[in-house]
Amino acid sequence: QVQLVESGGGLVQAGGSLRLSCEASRSIFSFSRMNWYRQAPGKEREWVAQIISGGSTNYADSVKGRFTMSRDNAKNTVYLQMNSLKPDDTAVYRCHAQTPMNYDYWGQGTQVTVSS
Repeated sequence: QVQLVESGGGLVQAGGSLRLSCEASRSIFSFSRMNWYRQAPGKEREWVAQIISGGSTNYADSVKGRFTMSRDNAKNTVYLQMNSLKPDDTAVYRCHAQTPMNYDYWGQGTQVTVSS
């Protein structure tokens, strides 16, 4: 069973930065893609960012230019660097991994709260 453990959430003022981490219990090379999603209270889950096995990244329009997803293969960890945070970024952020056989794994989530 694969485990994904997020960390790095917290409370920050608007305009501030946070870096989220997602550590996998096995090599992230085994995943075809990894994603960050977020869900705010009363809202649908929203896809935020993706990194695929080749290393390329994609971002939702709402975070493009402010968030950067990266990975450290040696640490089996992906990161989400979040800059210029806005109150609308407040949500629970969850890490997701998908294998080439389309198995999905989710982390438990980490809360990000941005105060105005």
